[in-house]
Amino acid sequence: MTIQGKRGRPSRRVRLEEIAARCGVSVSTASRALSGVGGVKDELRAAIIETAKSMNYAIPASVAGRKVILAASSVAMVDSARSQFTYHVLDGLNERARLLGVELVTRPVAAPEDEIALLRESERDDRVAGCLFLTLDDADVLTLTAGFSKPIVLVNGDDPSMRHSSVTPCNRSAAMLAAQHLIGLGHRRILFLMRRGRRTIERRYEGWRDALMAGGIAGFDDLVVEVEDWLPELASKAVTGRIADRGLDFTAVLTAGDSLAFGAIAGIQEAGYSVPADVSVVGMDDLPQAAFCNPPLTAMHIPMREIGSAALSLLLDDLAHSTLPPRRVELACRLVVRQSTAPALAGAERHHPSP
Repeated sequence: MTIQGKRGRPSRRVRLEEIAARCGVSVSTASRALSGVGGVKDELRAAIIETAKSMNYAIPASVAGRKVILAASSVAMVDSARSQFTYHVLDGLNERARLLGVELVTRPVAAPEDEIALLRESERDDRVAGCLFLTLDDADVLTLTAGFSKPIVLVNGDDPSMRHSSVTPCNRSAAMLAAQHLIGLGHRRILFLMRRGRRTIERRYEGWRDALMAGGIAGFDDLVVEVEDWLPELASKAVTGRIADRGLDFTAVLTAGDSLAFGAIAGIQEAGYSVPADVSVVGMDDLPQAAFCNPPLTAMHIPMREIGSAALSLLLDDLAHSTLPPRRVELACRLVVRQSTAPALAGAERHHPSP
């Protein structure tokens, strides 16, 4: 909100820093007091709120005691049950909800009618602050949200039309950095192992492709290997099948997820080769078990817990400031180097199939 100056002219917006200074507290304390987060004494919270009101500051709507509906796809539910990516996203989301005093209600969405029922329920219930869509971002799903009056934030997904705010890791640049690590070790025949079907994974494919093109590596279309699920055994089978059909025509593997990397290592070893002496392997996720496989897996660390936490914060921002446009938030990722990568062997090109 703005403060009316002389002659009714609006003056600048009041900043949180000014309220904090007026009350003699830190900016973080003022923010917690105004957003209803714990850790601030009641008397101090009341004083900060009164100061904010007197300065015409737009106080965020309190969310304590309210509900947030978590609409989760079948893919997300399965992934969580396997203790993979989604499991850790939910861990961060639940911790943030507990801190804010928000009740998180999970609703599985397997069909359009599930989504319609969920949206109708959320519209009718005044306690529902908004919805989080977990791994739900295909065109049909987003079309059904038209006209929904409460905030929706996509978790580990994005909306190409920017109708809703979203939080994802920086999938494209993360995969590019992972591939560049392998290129820096002298690898040029880098297999990309993936399961298609979601834009987030396509971004990882694009990052792998970006790195190869920037490195002057051509003829890489035959280096994409697809599997039908994220199960390590399917990745292992795909890799052993590739080697049986074509020989060892690659020196490295980048996978779209750690579970596929675990399977790739097993498949390479089953075919009689060594990781990383013959083939280097890099995963994406950096699941806790990555450090304990044999050999320990080099992986791009995806801030999974932070994705969940950031999604809830984004929803609360939308709730408090209804005029904010939808935002796409991408969280930075970093490479964790372990023992599954090594310099490419001199003369590794001899394994390439004849044209």
